[in-house]
Amino acid sequence: MAPLFLCMSAKAGMLTLQKQITCLTEAIYFEARGENFIGQLAVANVILNRVRHVKFPNTVCDVVHEGRYWKGNPVRNKCQFSYWCDGKSEKMKDKTALEQAKNIAILSLAGARIDRMENVLYYHASYMRPYWISYVDRVEKIGTHIFYRSK
Repeated sequence: MAPLFLCMSAKAGMLTLQKQITCLTEAIYFEARGENFIGQLAVANVILNRVRHVKFPNTVCDVVHEGRYWKGNPVRNKCQFSYWCDGKSEKMKDKTALEQAKNIAILSLAGARIDRMENVLYYHASYMRPYWISYVDRVEKIGTHIFYRSK
């Protein structure tokens, strides 16, 4: 499979690679900054799997910002990635965590993959029990997240 940054030139149109790195960094930071490297890479893999899948938007930014909007703003708690519409600031204050998230974003876009994350499109924090888990197959738990692929 080609690294996503090669695929994005055709798919992302006017969005630059830097914008995709920024969006992926933000998602890794807010969704998984408490995880180790593998846990953060797994979250990045899910996001990039969605970019490649026909069921989801075809850019990183559109994937991580997917949800319901009203008057141009995300509706609270109605997004695919909870950080985007939880009502909290998206300011990344922990510089060490930010640097690690950015490095993982760059590695992921360059093709870094966890083999067992192939075709994995969903995850949630282990303390949650979302309504949709009966519609997907559990792959494994990594850190505090449980990962799934479509049935």
